[in-house]
Amino acid sequence: MNRSQIKDFTHGSIMPQLIIFSLPLFLSNFLQIVYNMVDMVIVGKELGLEGISGVSVGGDVTALLNFIAIGFASAGQVLIARYIGAGERHKIGKFVGTMFSFLFTCAIVISILGFLFRNELLMMMNTPDESWDEALSYSVICMMGLVFIYGYNIVSAILRGMGDSKHPFIFIAVAAAINVILDILFVMKLEMGAGGAALATVISQAVSFIACSIFLFKKRKEFALEASLYDFFRWDKEMLSDLLKLGTPMAIKMASVQISKLFVNSFINSYGKDISAFAGIANKISNVSNLISSAMNTAGSTMVGQNLAAEKYDRVKKILLRLALVTLSLAVVFSAAIIFFSDEIFTAFIDSENASDAELILGIGEKYVPIAILLFFGGALRALMNALINGSGNTIVNFTTAIFDGIILRIGLSVLFGLVLDMKHYGFWLGDALAGFTPFWIGLIFYFTGAWKKPRKRSK
Repeated sequence: MNRSQIKDFTHGSIMPQLIIFSLPLFLSNFLQIVYNMVDMVIVGKELGLEGISGVSVGGDVTALLNFIAIGFASAGQVLIARYIGAGERHKIGKFVGTMFSFLFTCAIVISILGFLFRNELLMMMNTPDESWDEALSYSVICMMGLVFIYGYNIVSAILRGMGDSKHPFIFIAVAAAINVILDILFVMKLEMGAGGAALATVISQAVSFIACSIFLFKKRKEFALEASLYDFFRWDKEMLSDLLKLGTPMAIKMASVQISKLFVNSFINSYGKDISAFAGIANKISNVSNLISSAMNTAGSTMVGQNLAAEKYDRVKKILLRLALVTLSLAVVFSAAIIFFSDEIFTAFIDSENASDAELILGIGEKYVPIAILLFFGGALRALMNALINGSGNTIVNFTTAIFDGIILRIGLSVLFGLVLDMKHYGFWLGDALAGFTPFWIGLIFYFTGAWKKPRKRSK
């Protein structure tokens, strides 16, 4: 008899469950950041600030195209968790078939649109002339491999929704190792520039996606994935409706945040190649802040989703308290690191023998440290309330958060500090960092009104 691989978080000690579930998620995100940093470090040391700027802009464009994958995969994870919490595991297989085929169709459509409008996207980003060719090659190669990037997000969300964070970590660890090896081969040996770094990323994601899919197929009975091939070609209307209702505001949230970040970065790029290059480094630091937000939001959403479906509201409160303790502790650690090791962190991306580049980067970085600290604490508090908002499946609150976080405050504060108060690129970074606290304030209101306790309608 097959032993179930599904984790039930509706009973047991919360802190050990949270740590055991979130640690592989944290490490998975950390590895993804590391191998994205490797792209930038290797390209930066080979091509200088032009290469860093090219990878930075290309990475921003690629992140924009991923908003549907991340938004709907996160929604799928929450819905799977709710099926488990409500004792409806028999629905998981059909739901996975519907989600899988829907998102693969989206990936193909977005790849085509991205390629057709590639030049317009780079012009919208105010890509510096010196970095144009590198940014274009990086973007186009990632667009061509978007189906693999979407695919990995889907299979990882399926596993995380069932409480399995260990296997996604194993597969991303393999991808990270492959990415580093291919970066060295394509960029340093074959001198393919930023395009080589993008190709290394796409190939590593493809290997990870295929390996994870094979694992799911072999363990399908243990994960209650009793889906037929028919389920992947004929979408269940009610399940697709549930996915769209929850996934649309999540995708809008991701899209609005990414579009606003593109807006911010396009202004930053207009200040020249040097500022654009540092923006790439700043983006990596921002990604580190998302280590807190993403891992804890993912773990918290699954745990909250299961317990809300089981109507264990007191347990949800305890989960949120444990989340706050972990995320704020991590924010303190990251802040200490950026304060005491800022020079080492900022110069790690450039050729140490190039004194002029180092001087430029350190000069900009000195004023960026307080902004980085805001990012870390914003990520900590954002994770706490996003876990409640996403786990509850409340589409209205999700949509409200998307509009305020991604558009009104992120763009509004960036323009206020950057243009109105003439703080230039620092103002845009500051506005972006402060906007990151938005989900916390909205979530706080959501929590104290008790609206999160209202049951959501499930598909039959």
